[in-house]
Amino acid sequence: MNIWLSREFAAAEWGEGALISHRVDGAQIHLVSATPLSDIQQAARRLCSQGIYRVSLAGHWDREQQWAFAQGLQTPKRAVELQWATCSEEDRAELEARWLCGRWVREMTNATPEQLGPLDLAVEAAAFITELAPDRVSHRILKGEALAQAGWVGLYQVGRGSDREPVMLELDFNPSKDPKAPVAAALVGKGITFDSGGYSMKTSQGMLTMKHDMGGAAIVTGALALAMLRGLNKRIKLILCCAENLVSGHAYKLGDILTYKNGTTVEIVNTDAEGRLVLADGLQLAAESGAPLIIDGATLTGAAVMALGGRYNALFGLDKGLVNRAMVYAESEQEPAWPLPLEPWHSQQCPSHYADTANSRPVPGGGPGGASNAAGFLSRFVANEGQGWLHVDLAACFNENGDGLWAPGANTLGMRTMARALLEETR
Repeated sequence: MNIWLSREFAAAEWGEGALISHRVDGAQIHLVSATPLSDIQQAARRLCSQGIYRVSLAGHWDREQQWAFAQGLQTPKRAVELQWATCSEEDRAELEARWLCGRWVREMTNATPEQLGPLDLAVEAAAFITELAPDRVSHRILKGEALAQAGWVGLYQVGRGSDREPVMLELDFNPSKDPKAPVAAALVGKGITFDSGGYSMKTSQGMLTMKHDMGGAAIVTGALALAMLRGLNKRIKLILCCAENLVSGHAYKLGDILTYKNGTTVEIVNTDAEGRLVLADGLQLAAESGAPLIIDGATLTGAAVMALGGRYNALFGLDKGLVNRAMVYAESEQEPAWPLPLEPWHSQQCPSHYADTANSRPVPGGGPGGASNAAGFLSRFVANEGQGWLHVDLAACFNENGDGLWAPGANTLGMRTMARALLEETR
């Protein structure tokens, strides 16, 4: 179907204020409100819901208008086909890059837990990035007992209850091919391919969509890919912490105490607060690289969703300048984000009688300020007193039931912001 944009009201027969009207050779979207990009995405969502999966954009569309339509024309049930409007080579290249990276993020995040285990996620991410620059990418994978031997205690303990071993991917994008080139930035992603909650077990309703708990790993991988396609020429590390959080006779338990490589001891008071345990390892590995910029992405807390309503990602950092710049990047990329509080004292908000800290508070949702307290826990594992570190709690990267803008399942919110941050912060 051909789709045009119109800046006139629809004819009266289509209803007062109609967003879409039809014509013999296609349909028109009527942009007469103060939120044209939202209107375009909403119109695309309606068309897709009506079974229209093959679309050609006709007439004049700018880059962001085309991408808004692409975001709405999605369904987890089948592939869609979209032909871009006539535009510059630069705009077409950018749209194709977003489409390629976004499709990978959606496919990974929407995959079933049986289809995508921890090793599968690591292998798929490495293959995706390597295909973009075969001679400039290398990687290594640690799994199972090798993680314990290397001291990555959080990832090992969270994943040891599953028959499918936990996995850490360390990928090196090195465009100069100089092994001594400095690492300009590191991305760290939470890759929990299924989260039952462990012995702090979720309800069926809460567990149903937990295939998306690896959304952070998917988003940071997509962000690196997009930045590469945009011309990134600095050395970047990608670290994915992949595991299934399951119950078994070999699973970690409440009351266990973990000792991390930096000496921090952590009492487990909630096995469903596992994301921060695996990210702690990833953040330490990122710090070992010497990267002056570290960005982690994770579907970390329900508290962030409660605070922001599922339409915004939450930004945290002790480096206030970096957080402020990240807000600018998010706005420029049309990805809603908002900063939530993080101060040094947040690292003390999960006290323990037996260890340096607990991994949460033993109350539903981690208690008041749960998202900030989780970020405070992570701050114990970053270098330079948190300077150059940005934590993104991806509250908006998955929509359980779909709505007027988004199909059910994964979206790409956060990917463009992180890609922009990589490019701008490593200049």
